[in-house]
Amino acid sequence: MLTAFRAFAKSWVAAILIGLLVLSFAVFGMSDILQGQISSSVVKAGDRSFSDQDFRRDYDQWRQNAEQQMGQPITPQMAAENGVIGSLLQQIATREALAEMIGRMGLRPGDSLVADQLRQIPAFFDPISGRFDKALMEQRLSETNLTSDRFIALLQDEIAQQHFASGLVSGLRAPRAYGALAVMMDLEERDIGYFQVGLSSVEAPGAPTDPQLQAFMEENAGQLRMPEFRVLSLVRFAPRPQDLAGEITKAELDERFAFRRDTLSQPETRTLVQIPARDQATAGRIVQRLREGEDPIAVAEDLGVEPVTYEARPRSAIADRKVAEAAFALAAGAVSNPIAGDLGLAVVKVTAITPGREPTLEDVRPMLEAEIRRDKAAEKVYERTQAYEEAHIGGATLAEAAQAAGATVITLPAVSEQGRDQEGQPVQGVTPQVITAGFALAEGEESDLTELSEGEYFAVRAERVIPAALPPLDEVRPLLTQVWMQREMIRRLEDKATELAERVRGGQTLEAVATSIGARVTRSTGLSRATAVPGERLSEDALFKAFGAAPQEVFFARDVTLGMIVAKVEAVRPGDTTQVAQAVEDGRGQASMALFRDMAEASSLAARAKVKVRLDEGRARAVLGLDPEVPAPKAGAETPAAKEPAE
Repeated sequence: MLTAFRAFAKSWVAAILIGLLVLSFAVFGMSDILQGQISSSVVKAGDRSFSDQDFRRDYDQWRQNAEQQMGQPITPQMAAENGVIGSLLQQIATREALAEMIGRMGLRPGDSLVADQLRQIPAFFDPISGRFDKALMEQRLSETNLTSDRFIALLQDEIAQQHFASGLVSGLRAPRAYGALAVMMDLEERDIGYFQVGLSSVEAPGAPTDPQLQAFMEENAGQLRMPEFRVLSLVRFAPRPQDLAGEITKAELDERFAFRRDTLSQPETRTLVQIPARDQATAGRIVQRLREGEDPIAVAEDLGVEPVTYEARPRSAIADRKVAEAAFALAAGAVSNPIAGDLGLAVVKVTAITPGREPTLEDVRPMLEAEIRRDKAAEKVYERTQAYEEAHIGGATLAEAAQAAGATVITLPAVSEQGRDQEGQPVQGVTPQVITAGFALAEGEESDLTELSEGEYFAVRAERVIPAALPPLDEVRPLLTQVWMQREMIRRLEDKATELAERVRGGQTLEAVATSIGARVTRSTGLSRATAVPGERLSEDALFKAFGAAPQEVFFARDVTLGMIVAKVEAVRPGDTTQVAQAVEDGRGQASMALFRDMAEASSLAARAKVKVRLDEGRARAVLGLDPEVPAPKAGAETPAAKEPAE
């Protein structure tokens, strides 16, 4: 890409743009350009700012989880249309507001606590040396678009919120009355009488006309419209088998081994127990008891302190530097004198020592050879991408530039933004990155060379754009006719059920109304929310309405099969007192957790009310490559961004 920028800077287009820029400075002045403060935050809560990069990372994490669950690519446009961006912003705003409120309360973790948490993350330790590796931490974090400063800030937030939650839940026990109402509702019993309104109760609709089907199609255009498809040409640059097949010379192996020797060595590790002490006198007693053979854990428990155990860990993994120096100077089974460490007074007992080991070249030869082959293959991929870019910048098309680089161009079948072909099947070889790049192009345009994954690159060309459209009526006539007739039948059944329910409300008995359509009344007694199972005799819709109706109320609902029921709540009885009391006590733990969740949600709502929060949905959309203009909500539709997410 640097070559492309240099080539552009020499062009006549760049000269005109630079001239216009200079002219704008002369006319408006540099101060006017800098005066408008451009926010770099999509969410601001008090003194906390949530940057573009932070939002992109949260969105990417949501997208990866959603794609894994749905089994198809999800584009930013799809996310925006389904209200995901607004909802995600609201969740971030609530989270940041809570963190800001906790910070204002003075609840902040100390540096030593954060450092201890960092040293408990296995991904930050060199797998061979066992040492905490800051460079490895930076590498791991960069893979998720995180800097070490941002990660530590997130870790501080997490620790503070854990301590805040611990304060809320400590000693929390819901009063019996809190769960009593829920239990009484669950065990309440209801008797209902009902009769079925089946297909024979109404006249079957006739076949629809073409105008009716066309109107039905337009009414359901959102579900029936064929999505936009694109025919894409794709060129990929990745290591080839022959790139990995070269011979490795002894000089190359020796050079790599010398470079990697320190990281490949296995340091000495020790298993030890560290017991903190309040003062020198206590530390002396700990030393005496340990040297007399008492168990370190038992000694710590007796003194009411929390021992720190290190299991086969290197010197670098011990949090206190002075404790580490003393522990690694002891023999196996030895007990230290009192140690005035960086984190306080302590005594250490070493229980096991595993000597360090320096690897030989033969020990690690296969691994080093594989590393060297991968590096050589990456160099060859880079050479091919450079050849492609030079040809492409020189005016060659994607296909011509690929040929110059010795790469193959694949033309994919027409694919939708969901990664599926016109038959609805997944298109092989299509990744979300390829889809996103391909759908960002106009017909005939070509993308820049983009990294697909580590060591792999791709470019794509939009060969043809097939606009979204409703399918021809003849193609969907049989299925559409079936759905239309089913809808009409349900509508007629609902109208019939409404009429019959009105007759019962008017004073006729269930039996009399049921007999008029050749049905009979069935009674279900002793129904309770705790034991009723949808689908056995009554549908979920019928049970929902039965438990929501008042005594003697008449209602109608969908039947288990295609049809309706007309029903009446004939009796409502409270549950057995003994069962209610026992259920309240048995469910007290769950009630306490429910109370804690309510308190946590109330804390989040209080934070949103107390902390001034600003959301910039337009900026969030721009971060994802969308039009910053937020579309107006449709009439009667609730704006997803306005919903407060459940915490």
